[in-house]
Amino acid sequence: MDATPLRAVLVTGASAGIGEEFARQLAMAGHHLVLVARRLDRLEALASELQARHNIRVACIASDLSKSDAAESLVAALQAQQIQVTGLINNAGFGDRGTVQDLPLQRQLDMIQVNVTSLVDLTWRLLPALKESANSFVINVASTAAFQAGPNMAVYYASKAFVLSFSEALHEELKRTGVAVSALCPGATDSEFASEANMSDTLLFKAGTMTTEAVVRKALASRRRAIVIPGLKNLLMIWLGKLSPRVVTRRLAGMLQA
Repeated sequence: MDATPLRAVLVTGASAGIGEEFARQLAMAGHHLVLVARRLDRLEALASELQARHNIRVACIASDLSKSDAAESLVAALQAQQIQVTGLINNAGFGDRGTVQDLPLQRQLDMIQVNVTSLVDLTWRLLPALKESANSFVINVASTAAFQAGPNMAVYYASKAFVLSFSEALHEELKRTGVAVSALCPGATDSEFASEANMSDTLLFKAGTMTTEAVVRKALASRRRAIVIPGLKNLLMIWLGKLSPRVVTRRLAGMLQA
């Protein structure tokens, strides 16, 4: 890597899906990048492609955010490589379909660690650097799942509700510092998530998906808004949910992923 300090946007979960698309669109806009995921080979292949196509620098860091010390180690790696983060996209996360009793406990605890704990940990550690950068931003990837309880995916839905609430509060805390914070709340999206979460055959995904390109385009264009909901269908579903009793919304959510 060039010895010049790197000012870059950090993207977690960058090896596939929405995270990979964030990397592509940010590279197209001329941002230097730090790509983070477990699969270093995928990150390096993507980095080579983006550096060849665009006049940017890309650093790759392998990190398993289900580990309790992952955020601390990741920030130490950034400091060792003299990288200053100017934007943070907390995209890493996963879900799994099944009842709380049927899913392995460790998988559900890992879900909380990745979706919630590591997200907060990494954000807290990088806030000082973000406050020093003009036009800096944080995009936390939540979900339309954040707006109601989700039987058969209870921990996933609860984790995304946390991300939404946390992001809204942080948006208010930081809006006078110049750091923009938003919660991106996509619905069903054409990515690896469905297969990884065992959801490909559910009504939710059979009803249609958005492309990662459309989701990320909306997220970046609206990153100074507290809540970003891509897609008219998703927006209407959320507003209808707000008008419905919670017993209705949670039962409907359970039906969509039964």
